[in-house]
Amino acid sequence: MTAATRTLGDFDLSDPQTFLDHELPQMWRQFRQESPVHWHAVEGRQVPGFWVLSRYDDVMSVYRDNKRFTSERGNVLATLLEGGDSAAGKMLAVTDGRRHRDLRNLLLKAFAPRVLEPVVDGVRRRADRLVREGVERGDCDFAQDIAEHVPMATIADLLGVPASDRDYLLSLTKQALSAEEAGQSAGEALVARQELLLYFADLAEDRREHPTDDVVSVLATSTVDGEPLTEEEIVFNCYSVIIGGDETSRLSMIGGMRALIEHPEQWQRLSAGDVSVDTAVEEVLRWVSPAMHFGRRALQDVEIGGRTIRAGEVVTLWTTSANYDEEVFDDPGTFDLGRTPNKHVSFGYGPHFCLGAYLGRAEIHAMLTALRTHVSEVVPTGPAKPIHSNFLHGYSSLPVSLRPSR
Repeated sequence: MTAATRTLGDFDLSDPQTFLDHELPQMWRQFRQESPVHWHAVEGRQVPGFWVLSRYDDVMSVYRDNKRFTSERGNVLATLLEGGDSAAGKMLAVTDGRRHRDLRNLLLKAFAPRVLEPVVDGVRRRADRLVREGVERGDCDFAQDIAEHVPMATIADLLGVPASDRDYLLSLTKQALSAEEAGQSAGEALVARQELLLYFADLAEDRREHPTDDVVSVLATSTVDGEPLTEEEIVFNCYSVIIGGDETSRLSMIGGMRALIEHPEQWQRLSAGDVSVDTAVEEVLRWVSPAMHFGRRALQDVEIGGRTIRAGEVVTLWTTSANYDEEVFDDPGTFDLGRTPNKHVSFGYGPHFCLGAYLGRAEIHAMLTALRTHVSEVVPTGPAKPIHSNFLHGYSSLPVSLRPSR
């Protein structure tokens, strides 16, 4: 079947393999042109169909609207199609209303830029060291030897995780988040999630007795309306911080490196200082769009783009399409590190805008700065290994040779 004869019904967006078998910008352009508010049936499984929103303006309208759309029945396909999320009403990402505001205000204390400055200093030192070590080795796996270790170590610092536990947590996080290998079972991911929750339950118990200035201590010792958070609220939000804090910056750094390899003229612009690292960070986030979608359920009938979404139906918001919408971005298929303005939605928008956006940007900024400082050329030494997921876009392996700056 050629691209010209493929219909939208040929794309199964619930199947991770779809995102490996097709050119995503071309696929999403077809959705935006032919059916920007599209009903997607799911064949062969006892799960509901769902709406697919691919235009930037429609995605933004639902992100803003927490009155007619809810996150409390799941916020990604994996939970939305199975009827809900066990953390609903307890974890920030799947909580709405007053409880969402209260939890968010607690966590904002730990994620304010002023509070994070010492953490960001550590990010810069860590990224610089890892890149220098990669240059000294010459050949390395940029994903596994360098990029993985920046966000996970940073989030572990925020959570107060001992250094001896960090490799263990990185392994659990990768298993819990998505099947990076096509053969990985859902059971393995579930076991990893349970182990993460148990780990943070133990850590929270210790912090109640011996609080420090980390996020776990904030959650374990704070009260809302005079009542302490439940153990479930504490561990679910620790899980949310470690998962959310890892995926966007890690996959953006890896995907950004691959884009720089494929677009050497952009690498030259960055190396020569012809573009700022600030604009480069935003373009990497737009180009990679590491979290491909988020989702909601409609609380009442809503009309979008001439289609009626009924109360109770699942609505998916495809960032990976919105970030390439020709109505918003000039020449969106061009990787341009100097792009401005760049109103991408890689961190979401509205009430559920990513708490860690400042830190995520700082991590990507530190990595690009270290690369520009220490590396003259990046040469691929093997194929990139894509993640097998219907949620995340990126690579789990990227073998390269880093040539030193002269």
